Parts: sequence; C-alpha cells; structure tokens
Amino acid sequence: MVTLTAETKLTLARLAELAGVSTSTASRALKDNPLIRKETRERIQALAIEHNFSINAAASRLRTQKTHVIAVILNLIDNTEQSTTDPFLLKLVGELNQALNAKGYELLLSNSFMASDDWANYFIRSQRADGILVIGQGKTTEKIDLAAKSGIPIVVWGDTKTKASYPIVGGNNFLGGYEATKYLLEQGAEQILFLGDSEHAEMRERLRGYQKAHAEFNIEPGVSHVGAIDITSKTAYQYMNQRIKANGLDFDGIVCVSDMVALGAIKALKERYVGIPSDVGIVGYDDIPLAELIHPSLTTIRQNTQQAAELMVDQLLCQFEGKPVNNQVVETSLIVRRSTK
Repeated sequence: MVTLTAETKLTLARLAELAGVSTSTASRALKDNPLIRKETRERIQALAIEHNFSINAAASRLRTQKTHVIAVILNLIDNTEQSTTDPFLLKLVGELNQALNAKGYELLLSNSFMASDDWANYFIRSQRADGILVIGQGKTTEKIDLAAKSGIPIVVWGDTKTKASYPIVGGNNFLGGYEATKYLLEQGAEQILFLGDSEHAEMRERLRGYQKAHAEFNIEPGVSHVGAIDITSKTAYQYMNQRIKANGLDFDGIVCVSDMVALGAIKALKERYVGIPSDVGIVGYDDIPLAELIHPSLTTIRQNTQQAAELMVDQLLCQFEGKPVNNQVVETSLIVRRSTK
C-alpha cells in the first residue's frame, strides 16, 4: 500500500501504484485515451485530482518524441475567396476532431496561407505535430508532394484518382457529378449549366460526370454552359447576374460543385423572380446543414464526412505503425429536396 504525506510529491509511477495499474496505463488514462476502460480512466483521473497531480506534457513530449497532436491543414489556394468559414470545410474539420479525439489525439488547425511552404519542418520536425491531414488538393499538389517526399505521415482529402505517393481519401466525384446531372435530365431539363472551377481535381471529375450523363441522353452541352467560377456563393451570384443580363434565361438546370455555389445561384435567380424548380432546377454538392433550411430546400450530393474523417485518421495511424496505406473512396448519395421537380 502506498502512503502519501503532505510533503510527498506524487509522481506518475506513484499514482500508477496507488491505482494498481502500470505507469503506461496511468499515463494513457490521464490523457483520456479511449483504449483504456472508462471506469479505469475516471478512477485514475479522480485520484490525480485528489492528490493535485498533473502530468508534465512538455516533459512527456521530450521523453516520447511524440506530441499526440495532428495538424489539419485547410489547403486554400491563391486568388480565391473560399475561407476557413466554408461550411463544408468546418463540417469535415469537426468530424476529424472527433475521430482524432477517439484515438487519443488533439487537432491543430492551420491553413496553407499561414503554414510555411515546408510543412515537414514547420509541423513535424519542430514537434508541433506527429502527422498531417490535408483538406483539399487545390489546383496544384506541389506543397503536398514536397511534404510527402520528405517521408512524413500525411493523408489528403481530395480526388482518389490522382496518382500520388500518399493516401488520398475522397468521394466518388465522377459519380456525384453524373448523378446530379442525370437527375436533372430525367426531370426534363435540356440546357444545364455546370458551375465550378474544373482546374481542381475533384471538380474536374464532377465535370466529367456531368458530360457523361449528357452523352447518355444524346445531348451535347454547350461550351458556354460550363461556368468556371470560384467555389463561393459570391462568385456564383455575380456570374449568374452577368449571364442572365447578357443571355437571358438560356438554361433550365444548374449543377453546382458545392452547396455554397448553389446558394449564390439561387439568390440571383430569386431576385429576378425565376421559379425554382418550375423554371430552373438546381443541384448542389456536399449537403451542408443550410441546404435543408433554405427555401426551396436544396437537392444535393451528400458526402459521408464522418466516414471520411475516420478513414483519414486510420490511414494516418497506419503510417505511424508502419502498415500499408491506400486510397479510400467515401460514399456519396443524391439527396432530393425542393430545388428540383
């Protein structure tokens, strides 16, 4: 039995002995590691509080060379107004936070504007984090490729058809673009706009799906029906205003590469009293929470962000353990609401 006096400084080893567990179990319990039974965690944490014990996180990092922190980088591109407030990005970050916490890790959020060009040194060798999760490939994978080449653990949310030396987790973008377009065509649409920047790998695959659906219906979409715009509601709103002013209502359907793009298009149409979906049917992408709340509610392609986060974390942990990794495709599904007939 361990006897403690007021003068005794409780060490981790003494706390473990007091709790009747190993030192490693006590350490994990104090970090709320889910691999330790909840009852054991709570008992050890209660003992720590009772004896005013706190673990020295800095000393622990020096001993283990591990931070138990994962850097999540929002890979935004230059000349874009997409920001960290984008609802889909926030949704995925939230899911990643839960998935990391469940494995005993904390999340460090950054973005490609704040992080240096050398992610390996900035995050890993400086011991800010043990690994990197990247949301978005952007228009170029230069920074991602450089980080991966240095041998650091890294996983990317993007298009899984991209050839890379690191694992990519992403939705079936081709299928998503195809299903969104096919549904509008089945509802009788004949002149469908595609709104989004196909220089992004994910958006390019969605455009291919859009083109495939048209081919199956023996319809040739006009070049002018592809609006290469930034992935924001503001640019979609501006584009629609300019297009309608120049060409009138020369379309009866819109496939958008994100729900935010769809929201901008809807705003422009409603200001001109264009009926949705009676005059124009609209399909978004991502199924952000607002998609269900706007009027009319938005038909969209849902990506399973919970599954995505869990797969990304699993692929990162596999790298920590020296296990093989590979690309993973996330489920997508068409969610039909009031913005289509």
